[in-house]
Amino acid sequence: MTEHPIVCTLSPADLRQRRDQLLPGLIERAESRDPIAGGIRLRFAASSEVMGEILRMIDAERQCCRFLRFHFIVEPDLGPLWLEVTGPAGTAEFLSEFLR
Repeated sequence: MTEHPIVCTLSPADLRQRRDQLLPGLIERAESRDPIAGGIRLRFAASSEVMGEILRMIDAERQCCRFLRFHFIVEPDLGPLWLEVTGPAGTAEFLSEFLR
């Protein structure tokens, strides 16, 4: 796998405009946020609406933050939704900027 630089290709204005549909907005709506090796694990309530938001965000983020890896977990019996966002060295620090 090619390692991409840890950079978002959106301009600051585009990022501000689309914030709610991208990772920063999604992080704010998570029920819990836990650091993991190389990134963050987010927990969400189990709902079809939230699942759709997560999938749309993944599709948008993979286009502008090409270094990110997404691991989406849907628990059985309508359990919680988990999203793990990781990447190469420096990704955890990049993501922590959204938590300020």
